[in-house]
Amino acid sequence: MTVMNYAADAALVNEELAQNDVLAARNAFMKYDIDEQAKLLVKMPISEAIAILSEMPLRHVQTLLDLLDEMDEEVCMRHLANGLGLICSEAEPAGHYLQNSVFSHVRERIGWIVGLALLGIVSGLIISHYEDTLSQLVLLAVYMPVIAAAGGNTGSQAATLVVRALAMEEIRCRDWAKVLWKEFRVALMIAGVLAVVIMGRVMMFSDGSSLPIGMELMDIAMAIGVAISLQVVLSTTVGGVLPMIARAAKLDPAVLVSPVLASVVDITGMIIYFKTVNAFLGLA
Repeated sequence: MTVMNYAADAALVNEELAQNDVLAARNAFMKYDIDEQAKLLVKMPISEAIAILSEMPLRHVQTLLDLLDEMDEEVCMRHLANGLGLICSEAEPAGHYLQNSVFSHVRERIGWIVGLALLGIVSGLIISHYEDTLSQLVLLAVYMPVIAAAGGNTGSQAATLVVRALAMEEIRCRDWAKVLWKEFRVALMIAGVLAVVIMGRVMMFSDGSSLPIGMELMDIAMAIGVAISLQVVLSTTVGGVLPMIARAAKLDPAVLVSPVLASVVDITGMIIYFKTVNAFLGLA
């Protein structure tokens, strides 16, 4: 017990000494004028510069970062801003949201939007491929938006929580397997509840008298419930991992995740829906 107490006290003392060293370095750093401070930041190791800046007022830090930008030291400025948590990725635009020009926002977003809009044509092709299925059972068309909405909502929830955890450094990219496993278990529970709700909705509010001969409303409800479960599990797990992929690729999760996830959900949702319905109901 004495040895353990000694080890704990030693760790505390070392932590206090390290903090005192940082404060001493900050005090020495502040003796220089603002222009010389900016020049020193360029020459200092990034880790030491971040440690010193973290003990300084945010307004002063922002002034130094602006000076680095004016000195054409954008790489250094972005590394410091990223280390201090002022930006969440190397690809994220520096500066205040309102201060950045409209053109800079358009330039950052337009590539993904145009590319994914063209990719959205795939969803239309999938639906046209299964026209025979829809013509045999019009009721299936009513629940197509439900499948897409459920996948989009659950995927967006997972992605938002992971982006926040990344920004707060609660998780890192190397934790992708833990995040995947956790989101998979969460998705299973959500999918089970949602499947029961949708099946109840089909059974209670759908007209079974207009169904083709030999087809039961319960079979249709079961097919739709299974399809929405598969879609929720896939969308949630993809939504949880996608921000980590974006961060690892030095892309901005805030710009990338939502449009990519929406396209993935639309395409996979239609495939899962029609494949599942055809398998359960034996449609062409």
